[in-house]
Amino acid sequence: MPARILIAEDDRKNADLVRRFLEREGHVTAVVHDGRAAIEEAERCRPDLLVLDLMLPRVDGLDVCRVLRSGPSGGTEIPIIMLTARASEDDLLVGLAVGADDYLTKPYSPRELVARVRTVLRRASRPAAAPEVYRAGDLVIDTARHEVRVAGTAIVTTPGEFNILACMAASPGRAFTRQLLLEHVSGFGRDPTGRTIDVHVMNLRRKIEPVPTRPRYLLTVYGVGYKLADEGRADAS
Repeated sequence: MPARILIAEDDRKNADLVRRFLEREGHVTAVVHDGRAAIEEAERCRPDLLVLDLMLPRVDGLDVCRVLRSGPSGGTEIPIIMLTARASEDDLLVGLAVGADDYLTKPYSPRELVARVRTVLRRASRPAAAPEVYRAGDLVIDTARHEVRVAGTAIVTTPGEFNILACMAASPGRAFTRQLLLEHVSGFGRDPTGRTIDVHVMNLRRKIEPVPTRPRYLLTVYGVGYKLADEGRADAS
């Protein structure tokens, strides 16, 4: 389906190239060339996806991501694909930690970017096969409404974070390997690793756990991966 996509790229030639390839796919695009404009436009028009260059003037891409994920209204769930010339695993994990959903290093093929856009949009909008509400204490994961609540308060999650929770909520108490969880989030970078999931889990614990260092809901299974506590139940919606 056509989507509204915001492109934040200070290199006007690259921005125009990305715009043309996305519009050939039928998407509607808007282009900005600095980080402050990216924040203002994202908050104003709420696009379906943001293609965000890391090295932007005025406000860099990491800070744009931080602002959008922790805004005064509780943050935004807009999927974000980050573009950067930095290719190290640490850079990838920093991008993930501030809320990016995918990460593409330069130079990249515009066709690869279009494929990533397609994947991120599909996973962000994909309905659950069997909509359910999972409850464990004060934690509620509603896969039909795509909502997470703790003690009645809505929690803003990125699409990747929500997909991890929804995956584990379908089988509470089951131990999931990192590799299996990677299959439920966007293809982050060219060589995603288990650390990708570790950072997602760290971010989720900060959001849903009363004491993140002593998790009650999102538990570590040493030598395997993670599981969601089975103290609740999954109810058909």
